[in-house]
Amino acid sequence: MQSVALVCNITAGKGRASSVLNILQQKFNDLELSHTIFTEIWPKNFDGFSSIWLIGGDGTLNYFINKYPGLTIPIALFKGGSGNDFAWKLYGNISVDDFLDRVLESKTRKVDIGICNGKYFVNGVGIGFDGEVVKAMGQKKILPGHMGYMLTVLKKIFLYKEKKMRVIVDGSESNQEIFMINIANGSRYGGGFMVAPQAVIDDGELDIVIVDKIPPVKRLFYLPKVEVGKHLDLPLVEVLKKNKIRVQSEFILTAHLDGELMETNKFEIEIIPGALKFIC
Repeated sequence: MQSVALVCNITAGKGRASSVLNILQQKFNDLELSHTIFTEIWPKNFDGFSSIWLIGGDGTLNYFINKYPGLTIPIALFKGGSGNDFAWKLYGNISVDDFLDRVLESKTRKVDIGICNGKYFVNGVGIGFDGEVVKAMGQKKILPGHMGYMLTVLKKIFLYKEKKMRVIVDGSESNQEIFMINIANGSRYGGGFMVAPQAVIDDGELDIVIVDKIPPVKRLFYLPKVEVGKHLDLPLVEVLKKNKIRVQSEFILTAHLDGELMETNKFEIEIIPGALKFIC
């Protein structure tokens, strides 16, 4: 193995990323592996490195792929955030020690990424209610991860008002009041909500989950189904697998890209097949 770039967002996961970094640093020293650690200041590029071991959550990964577009060096993603939804999609539930053994085997997999209004994402885009939840969490994060996401959902679920959206896919369009649209590459958001359980990260397609208007009194009934991925057969849910979608509205829509807030009235979204290489 050549030199590894060990890149850590030390602010991620309220200390979790730093803890993972300490474990990996000790392992590197014990195994006498060549590496360079980057924390507060990241390099302009990764020339001369054989792989990048990134420690952080979905927000860290989103920042990383937008800071280094076109990167061809293999990436290993260590769970260091509060939700770690894309890391879960790549690796499942695995300990740091077991994951290290797996990464040292250096097997790689090409993974799709998406692009929305010129900005890359790897897990997905949530427009509507999902975006409002992320916006509220950014204002006051009570608890990290799934619990914090769930508490914010419960606070917002009765008060949110659907927006009328124009959805254009394959030349056909619809105009309707929509509760939320999720354009997914990965399967879950918010530390465990299985919004797109059937999504595949290397199939060259986006899983588009459209949830129509829901009467407020029924929203709590449907919420547990979304959490465990049992909502796709509901009559108010439409599921598409496409490589491109456009969403427009007369109103400013609140959305998130991999948990990062975006507000606009027009979204141009498409998939880029096999754009990143992960060690897994």
